Amino acid sequence: MARYTGAVCRLCRREGQKLFLKGDRCYTEKCAVDRRSFPPGQHGNARNKKASEYGVQLREKQKARRYYGVLESQFRAYFEMAANRKGVTGENLLGILESRLDNVAYRLGFAMSRAEARQLVRHGHFTVNGKKVNIPSYLVRPGEVITLKEGSRDLDKFKAVIEANGARTAPKWLDFNKNTLEAKVVSLPAREDIDLPIEEHLIVELYSK
Repeated sequence: MARYTGAVCRLCRREGQKLFLKGDRCYTEKCAVDRRSFPPGQHGNARNKKASEYGVQLREKQKARRYYGVLESQFRAYFEMAANRKGVTGENLLGILESRLDNVAYRLGFAMSRAEARQLVRHGHFTVNGKKVNIPSYLVRPGEVITLKEGSRDLDKFKAVIEANGARTAPKWLDFNKNTLEAKVVSLPAREDIDLPIEEHLIVELYSK
């Protein structure tokens, strides 16, 4: 499947804010958004024109896509899934994106970024209810238990990342045991559990046209 392989810092600059796609680097003075706070490209530093209504909605959709690292076709499928569920479509959409296994691994502190978490899932480092799952887009459900595999716990990579993220607090919809490195999905994520600055109603407006 095709996936963006360019410089991810360009994505942050295009959206005009940090998307935290490079983990620790985003918190340092090397962050591209801090150093060059204008869009990439030949005319990026020119005076920006006022964005149209469509442009504002499009940027919000692109921002959400890039936060979670999903393709346009995936994002559209998630939107249709959200629209068919009971409740508010925009909140349903964010809840679905949060439920991806790669995002769960990131939220639990097993990776410094969602991109890194996606790679770790693909390499088979996690189990769900005791069975290996190597599909980053797997959507976890209430009652399921996500565990870092026994054979992965002694790897220097995981030891360093877990130590670095020791102060990170897991969202309340995940009951995480730091001693056993297991997390139980208590419920589906609610809007107040998602701390990303996304105006999901703009995405709904965009797809509703």
